[in-house]
Amino acid sequence: MPTNKGSFKIFTLAGISVFVHWSWFLVAIYSIQYRNQAYSSTLGNAAEYLALFLIVLTHEFGHQLACRSVGGTTHDIVLWPLGGVAYVSPPQRPGAQLWSIAAGPLVNVILIPILSLLLFLAGGHLTLDGSEPNQYAAFLNNIWILNLVLLVFNLLPIYPLDGGQILRSLLWFVFGRADSLLVASIFGFAGVAGLIGLAIWAQSIWMGIMAAFILMNCWGGLRQAQALAKIAKIPRRAGFACPACKSAPPLGAVWRCSRCGGAFDTFETQAACPHCSTQFNQTHCLDCGTSHPLSEW
Repeated sequence: MPTNKGSFKIFTLAGISVFVHWSWFLVAIYSIQYRNQAYSSTLGNAAEYLALFLIVLTHEFGHQLACRSVGGTTHDIVLWPLGGVAYVSPPQRPGAQLWSIAAGPLVNVILIPILSLLLFLAGGHLTLDGSEPNQYAAFLNNIWILNLVLLVFNLLPIYPLDGGQILRSLLWFVFGRADSLLVASIFGFAGVAGLIGLAIWAQSIWMGIMAAFILMNCWGGLRQAQALAKIAKIPRRAGFACPACKSAPPLGAVWRCSRCGGAFDTFETQAACPHCSTQFNQTHCLDCGTSHPLSEW
């Protein structure tokens, strides 16, 4: 997944920092200058690109606020040329994961009647070919279509798109955390094959780049599913539970010291590395990824 490395922080809202990758500006300039002229000036193209920026940003804030509503933690939002990424850590429960992911596309669903009403008030009507003499109506018409395209694309059941993660969350109720991620990743590989074929047919570089990005994340999801399956087979230590996900910690030397690299059982050594005597204030949960003081387990 992209990080905020190489990105510019543009603002912070509700404790959530928003970053824009430097390449986004290059793509924006290119799109504004060389896009087919649907408006009488390039200002229309700029306004349309800005509206797209706001739609994607609102979508990502939907993920963030939904994650907070179920007790999860939120981090940054990074916008880059292929879309946006909301870094969220919802509780490791299928319902919490489902709501945190589904809230993003729900924002696009809510925008459909709003944009439809604005288009009606502007005296226009929805067209797919942009044949609208009223410039304001043409602008709203294009934004309506862009929002719909983003919604449909995001809901494709291809991991790690929202649709693929929603599929994974639904499968989680039946198959558990590891197997649901495994199935979603396999679906993702099938979707990538379709996107690659479509990119070749349409001769679209951007779609090819998107397919490559999804392919890397599918591979990462598959590796994570395999790791989760191994962790699930490890015997559990009775009398302890992660404060966040409530799962019992694995039994054995499955933690690794960040200083010397030695493996140890943090519950046997009271959160101290037996090899170099480094004391750790936080104990990392191998199931949900959160860290808490050992006294809270």
